[in-house]
Amino acid sequence: MAFLILKPIFCLLSSVSSKKSPTLYRVSGRGFCSLANEKIKESSETLITPVFQIATNHLHKVALKDQNGVHTYQEVLRKSLLLAKKIQEKIGVNRTQERIVFLCPNDVTYVLAQWACWASGHIAVPLTTAHPPSLLSYYIQDSEASLVITTSDRANVELMATVASNLNSHLPLLVIDDSWSQQSSTSNRTVSEKKPENIFSSVRVDTSPPSIDSTLTGLLSEFSMPTTFYQQANAMILYTSGTTGKPKGVLLSHANVDSQVRSLITSWAWSPADVIVHTLPLYHTHGIVNALLCPLYVGARCIMLPKFDASAVWANLLGINMSNSERPTVFMAVPTIYSKLITEYQRKFAGNPKLKEYVKSTCSSKMRLMVSGSAPLPEPVFHQWQSITGHKLLERYGMTEIGMALSNPIKGERRPGHVGLPIPGVRVRIAEFKISSDGAKVYYDILAEGNHKATKVEPGKAGLSGELLIRGNSVFQSYWNKPEATEKEFTKDGWFKTGDIAQFNNGYYSILGRASADIIKSGGHKLSALQIETELLAHPQIDDCAVVGLSDPVWGQLVAAVVVPNEKSKLKVDDLKSWCKKHAPLAPYAIPTVWKVVDSMPRNAMGKVNKKDLISQIFPASPSST
Repeated sequence: MAFLILKPIFCLLSSVSSKKSPTLYRVSGRGFCSLANEKIKESSETLITPVFQIATNHLHKVALKDQNGVHTYQEVLRKSLLLAKKIQEKIGVNRTQERIVFLCPNDVTYVLAQWACWASGHIAVPLTTAHPPSLLSYYIQDSEASLVITTSDRANVELMATVASNLNSHLPLLVIDDSWSQQSSTSNRTVSEKKPENIFSSVRVDTSPPSIDSTLTGLLSEFSMPTTFYQQANAMILYTSGTTGKPKGVLLSHANVDSQVRSLITSWAWSPADVIVHTLPLYHTHGIVNALLCPLYVGARCIMLPKFDASAVWANLLGINMSNSERPTVFMAVPTIYSKLITEYQRKFAGNPKLKEYVKSTCSSKMRLMVSGSAPLPEPVFHQWQSITGHKLLERYGMTEIGMALSNPIKGERRPGHVGLPIPGVRVRIAEFKISSDGAKVYYDILAEGNHKATKVEPGKAGLSGELLIRGNSVFQSYWNKPEATEKEFTKDGWFKTGDIAQFNNGYYSILGRASADIIKSGGHKLSALQIETELLAHPQIDDCAVVGLSDPVWGQLVAAVVVPNEKSKLKVDDLKSWCKKHAPLAPYAIPTVWKVVDSMPRNAMGKVNKKDLISQIFPASPSST
């Protein structure tokens, strides 16, 4: 076994117009006032400084607290730069913008991998154990990954070995040693290499060189890219949920990420004094940008829970065994999590008046912001949460492709069922798409258009709904290696088509639903009914099927499958669920939880299933929500 001792190095870091005048609604101190003929300006560009370089502004502050301990910004930065060094050794010092997939838990190792990818000039592609090996294999192949990073956790290593066997490829692997996730000690450690244990080429990495302060600036100089690199470079690929077929890789540049983060810092008043409880998945924009990068940009503290646990979240929100400086001030979650927290509250606190008062007084006085997103927030949950904690949840709207676009205000009315106004740097339109009389051209009429300062409504169009279009520096570059799919999602004049139907009414935007009837939103995930149907039809005893979404107060929507067996089969629901888990390349949350076996599928003359009619026929007790 060969050993390499890192030598100390020192270097300083260098740092469509209308004949009639439209109605214009401007945000004012008291609400909205009507103005006329005023132009809407966009914010100017800013210098792109990646998060790991910003960390030099607050090195001695605590960045993260996880199940392994407390980690300062200095410690996280140093370790990430050492990992960047190993990445350069495996990929090549002169190569940049390679895709690096990484599978790390919700702890400091995730941040180390992300920062190391960016410091070494590459594109980060986060993976999750929530997805089956077949889906992970697809992500690795589709992104054309050059390297895999994971931790020494046995389950992760075995999972990547399974993925490796599926790929039958000698893809290099970096395994982050257990010591990386621990708090720093004064002992000298080494970097060791090890022969591969499977068809990956692996290297096991240890850390903690001596003299942290004397080596940090040298590490920054030698093992990270210059600041100018990030003006044009790409940062990460996040995969969609495959709502229109196979998942697409959303390519985000460093400029996109920087724009998304800075607009939220302004909108939600992030400060270095903030402490956030993080319990979200780290392969979605919500968990990565909103709940992780925002606090790390400003030098705030992040309490990272390994997974959602209602009891643990309540203990953190109430600041159990915490000093005032450690107490959380911010919390973000999907509606499903809030529903589960309400259930836990009713079980643990609701029967004791003193505990009820303690919960409400603590949350209302210590927490400054609670955010809900990734799925529509049911109004009963909004009001229940306000009654319990004194907080009106701030609901916002965003997508993987655009980051956040709309948000209720940090100060001002937070209206249930609405997603507020455009955030800084984002322009929005509500559009009505039309087809020319000869069928040769698709165009659209603007119903309303606005930014964070004002929204103008075209004459006679007030209250009308249409597809939401987005434009701004936060909008993604492209779908990875899918130029036709990218072009399809943009208008000819450069606006991104979200596929969501929106309305501007009484000064706020609201989202009415998907333009497509085949999108299911369950527990913060967007799922393709068509893709699930395709997988179910692979079952040897299923002749026909349809997948729909049923309204549910906890999950938003439940995935429900209506199946038609072949003539001689007697399908059992338990067998169907078991088959999906073992054979269908579906994420666990995409497997139907509601099943109905029928003799035949009602179809129209064109052979299509009207899913709204199907729900009313098969599930009459459930309101149509597909």
